[in-house]
Parts: sequence; C-alpha cells; structure tokens
Amino acid sequence: MSNAIAAALVVLLLASGCATLPPEEQREADFHHKMGISYLNEGSLQMAFVEFQKALQIDPDNKEILNSLGIVYLQLDEYRQAQQLFLRAVSADDSYSEAYNNLGITYIRENNWDKAIEAFTRALSNPLYQTPERAFYNLGVSYYRQGRYDRAADAFKDSIKRAPSFALPYYWLALSYNRQGRYGDAAALLARAIETDTAYRGDREKFIDDVRERLITAKGADETDLRDYLEMMKY
Repeated sequence: MSNAIAAALVVLLLASGCATLPPEEQREADFHHKMGISYLNEGSLQMAFVEFQKALQIDPDNKEILNSLGIVYLQLDEYRQAQQLFLRAVSADDSYSEAYNNLGITYIRENNWDKAIEAFTRALSNPLYQTPERAFYNLGVSYYRQGRYDRAADAFKDSIKRAPSFALPYYWLALSYNRQGRYGDAAALLARAIETDTAYRGDREKFIDDVRERLITAKGADETDLRDYLEMMKY
C-alpha cells in the first residue's frame, strides 16, 4: 500500500565531510559514506552498515555519517542504537535538523510521544532546515497519537503549506478533522490526499482495496485509523 498510512519518514541522505581530516582520509571517508548511501537506497542494509562503519572509523565525529548509520539501525528496528547515533550527531551540530527529525522517528516507533514532540520541535527551530514539511508532518502524527487533534491539524497544515505535493499530511489532516467531528472537511481532505498521492492519482477504488487489505492484519490505533478512512469514503 502507499505510505499514506505510515507514521514517519526518513529524510534523504547527503554526504558531507569534516574539514579537519587530512585530504586523503577525507576522500576515503567520503567514498565509504557515498557507497553506504548507494547500498541503503538499494535496500542492502548490511552492505550499507559495513560502509558506514568504515567511514565512521576514519571520521568518528562526522554528523552525516552518524546520521546515516543511525538510519540503518532505525530500519532494522534497533531504536536504542539509532537514538545513540542521532544524539551523537546533534552533539556534533546542535542545529542538525535531519538528525533531530530521525531521532523523533525513533521515539514515534516507541510510542514516546513527548520525546518525539521535543525532537521535532528542535528540528524545526533551525530556520535553515531545508525539509521542514517532514518534521511538521511527524510532529502532527505525535500530537494526533496523544489525542491533541487541534495541535495535530495545525502541524499538518504547516507541512502542507511548505510542500503542497507531499501527500502524507493530507491523510492525517483528514483523520484529525474526522476526530473533531468535521466529517465533510475530513472527506474532502481524504479525496485530496488520494488525488495528490502518486500511488493512487485519484483512484478511490484502489485506495479502498488497499485499506481493506491492510485491515486484515492491522491492530490497535492503526486498525481504527483504517476504519475511519473507510467511513470517510462514504461521504
């Protein structure tokens, strides 16, 4: 199914070196980091892990490498190790929004909403953050899971303002409106989400089929959200 029901996103990776290393070592660290990113993009987590470890041995305080290795642990569902790496990355650069965003994602996975909100707020405190729509989206998910639907809706709207083609916040804004009893607005937002989402391009039947398939194994809050989507589709 589309990532429409997903709870978080991992940001894109960018290679960046530390100017204090000798040039030859810097080139070697950058090479291993870039190789790791290539493997990660291909879904080869073990090869990515090996390359990032090689890069980190050469440049142990590089925030980008720490963030990249943290993403591998995040995808392996090893959240404590991921958190340690993201915390090391923000210790190297307190304004490193990408690592704060990824740190918040680990807290989402642990249902630790207060810490998630704190991490996303830190990510958004940097005016130079290039993809704030992701942190606003993740912040909205955290508020939504706390039952703070007004705050969630505001965060999702902030995400949409900054990236109108980003489909995920439309889905969750629809859920937020639905919980507030704004059923007509919720249905309209869900229709817009399905139009915006490249996985559907307005194909409502495909979306319904995907939701019903997900319901077979869904539990708890995820199951409730999926059933809410189906109810919204009746409007």
